[in-house]
Amino acid sequence: MAAQMIAVAIGWQVYAIHKNPLDLGLVGLAEFVPLPLLALPAGQLADRASRRIVAAVAGAIHIGIAVVLLAITLVGTQSLWPFLGVGALAGTMSAIGSPATRALTPELVPGELLQGALALRSVAGQIGVVAGPALGGVIFAVEPRAVYATAAALLTVALAATLALPRTVSRRSEEPLGWESLVAGVRFVRRTRMLLGVILLDLFAVLLGDAIALAPVFARTILDVGPIGLGALRTAPSVGALCAGVLISRRPLQRRAGPTLLVVVATFGVATIVFGVSRSLPLSLAALAVTGFVDMISMNIRATTVAVVTPMSLQGRVNAVEWVFISASNELGAFESGAMASLLGTTRAVVLGGALMVGIAGSWRKLFPELSRMGRLEDLRPADAG
Repeated sequence: MAAQMIAVAIGWQVYAIHKNPLDLGLVGLAEFVPLPLLALPAGQLADRASRRIVAAVAGAIHIGIAVVLLAITLVGTQSLWPFLGVGALAGTMSAIGSPATRALTPELVPGELLQGALALRSVAGQIGVVAGPALGGVIFAVEPRAVYATAAALLTVALAATLALPRTVSRRSEEPLGWESLVAGVRFVRRTRMLLGVILLDLFAVLLGDAIALAPVFARTILDVGPIGLGALRTAPSVGALCAGVLISRRPLQRRAGPTLLVVVATFGVATIVFGVSRSLPLSLAALAVTGFVDMISMNIRATTVAVVTPMSLQGRVNAVEWVFISASNELGAFESGAMASLLGTTRAVVLGGALMVGIAGSWRKLFPELSRMGRLEDLRPADAG
């Protein structure tokens, strides 16, 4: 919830400086740059240290980031560089903390309950994502500084919850430190073609087709709905995702996961095209809700595949590799969206991205036949660590 509140406030403040969608993309790029530099060491750390403590340290620094943003808002800066600096710091903490945080779930949950547990984890996150943008938009409209103060308080609660997690006896990696150990996660993903296909599909699809980074442009200049409307636009995908997450947690996916993944990615592209051409707020919200619904199904397939197929000793390093792809699709996707919107116009950029997403879903069956043959998630088993 805190992260989404901050995203709404930063998006509105950054776009207000120069009225240039490229600035939104630059903030996303600043958040992404630390990740490829730190991902492999962070994965190694998550497989050797207490994952709970690593996640807690990263969470504590995120509280500091919210306080810095509050100070920037109090000063009333009209420069882009403070937001770029904060984005780089947030990206650094995300790179360090995310592999450990994501590896906690298979460490805490028995394998036979893992798919439902991952869906519940997504539901819990989506509840915050649903409430965060809407609440952030309302608070920002009343008092911008209050957004960051509220976020800092919520992040403090999150830190306490992380520290309260039970200590687990997990199978930590006992490999000697060195290059082979550092890149073990990369080699595992590259060797396991089904897993590689799942991760790359998510990367290219969201990189080219996710239009939510341009929500401030739609809210301010196309739909003319103000900061409250911006909060609603950012909330809409999460409403759809929350609905899908509840369904999956109550009734895990029983169909063949590979073909289902290709269908939901193509559906995401079609809904993105509808959002791009829409000039009606209700239609735009509905299209974004559809993207969130099918994206939750995609995320559950990917997360379950990673958690089940990956041996416990490699969970941190493989999650670090996966997090690079996820962040590339989000942060680099934000940069790509901003750059394309500057070159082609916002509507054309969104429509083109959705069309490319449909094309990618259609081509993946030939590029990764292992993925198209993928059966039910409950039939997956850990692969050889090599």
